[in-house]
Amino acid sequence: MRKERSLCILIACVMALMLFVACGGKEEATSGSSAAGSAEDFDWRKHEGTTLNVMFNEHNYSKAVISKLKDFEELTGITVEYSSTPESNYFDRLNTSLNSRSGTPDVYMTGAYQVWEYAPAGYMEPLEGYINDPSKTSPDYNFSDFIPAVVNALKWDLIPGNKVGSGSQWALPMGWELNNLSYNKKLFAEKGLSVPRTTDELMKTAVSLNEFDGPGSFGIAVRGTREWATIHPGYMSLFSTWGAQDFAIENGKLVCKLDSPEAIAMTDYWINLIKAAGPSQWSNYTWYEASAALGAGRAAMLFDATSAAYFQNFEGASQESGNIAWSTIPLPEGKTDNDMKANIWIWSLAMNAYSKNKDAAWYFIQYFTSPDYMLYAGTDGASPDTPRTSVMQSDAYQSIVGSAENYLESIEILSKNATIQFTPQPYFFECTTKWAETLQDLVTSSKYASTEEAMKALKVELDRIVSDIEI
Repeated sequence: MRKERSLCILIACVMALMLFVACGGKEEATSGSSAAGSAEDFDWRKHEGTTLNVMFNEHNYSKAVISKLKDFEELTGITVEYSSTPESNYFDRLNTSLNSRSGTPDVYMTGAYQVWEYAPAGYMEPLEGYINDPSKTSPDYNFSDFIPAVVNALKWDLIPGNKVGSGSQWALPMGWELNNLSYNKKLFAEKGLSVPRTTDELMKTAVSLNEFDGPGSFGIAVRGTREWATIHPGYMSLFSTWGAQDFAIENGKLVCKLDSPEAIAMTDYWINLIKAAGPSQWSNYTWYEASAALGAGRAAMLFDATSAAYFQNFEGASQESGNIAWSTIPLPEGKTDNDMKANIWIWSLAMNAYSKNKDAAWYFIQYFTSPDYMLYAGTDGASPDTPRTSVMQSDAYQSIVGSAENYLESIEILSKNATIQFTPQPYFFECTTKWAETLQDLVTSSKYASTEEAMKALKVELDRIVSDIEI
């Protein structure tokens, strides 16, 4: 009964996220076609004989899709050729393909932040015309079943600095992720430790657990590679918690705010946390290495996507499967729990605007974001953060995902202050990569005398990068 109540509250909290994600959260997708057909014209075999090319990031979400490709091919008569690439190389490879404007891939896996670069560049096909054409979309698709906050985060009006939630629907969600603290509950019990309630307690606990199992074991795992993905999980969540922001609109221009007292203080905390309790190879840590360290019993804690730890916890997934739990205690820098904010990430499917097989590509996207497929992905497919309300409410989802200790409960708490914490703008990846480079320099070199010096230098560089953007 407690799990059922928790899930109901979770659903309510997630629905409330629309207030944080966008003012346009209640908009329905509008048709981009004036010549929409009728439901009688819909036929899964309409594009039989077509071959689609699909690019995936290597992830549990994509593994679930790949496991069902044969079912899709049998239903539609469409052949799917695909590639799956680790995240550290995936977006470089995808960017090269999209820049060629060759139409390959027809469909690709992406995130919400990529919309800010790909849509203005003309690499993304707007999907609202397909969604609202009954001749192209199955009557069972039920677009309104998507969690509004999640699906609307993939809408944008292409105006830099404007929040997500209005404009075209550029992609559809495969799953979404909050960022939170997870930990080895068996280790904590053995050591008689409580889950940290504040960032000061997090620092002390992490330091106390260094070498808990001899050399090579450490207090906390976080990402550290010299790329944008280092910024958006745990770091950006605490960055926003501190009251810091990346950019602000001033006099019709985007202005970097990374030199604010809040930004400097939070970054200094993060750097000290890594130096005091992080892995010796931190600068090589992607989400794969960070989550694997928790699963292998080398890291006592992980500050990353909730699902990153979930993938290590189900039966047989890792050495520590069954020993992982999630914190339900926000880590406020300020005086109350409301200070804690979580950044979100959304893995999605998008259509290449240059695809020569757009209608068949839409069949692929709708099949692998449909309620039936999402139920499989959220349960048997080990893709826990479903974007569909009907799946969240299902007994199967509640039984399987809810069995992970405090997984749903932690999302329930963090959902209240969760959204995309970044400012949408087309140079997002260049800016966040420079940001990650600065973090690396602070941890691994003596390039800067202080965090303040580094962040002020970074502010100058990012202002230069976005200088040609006018609002």
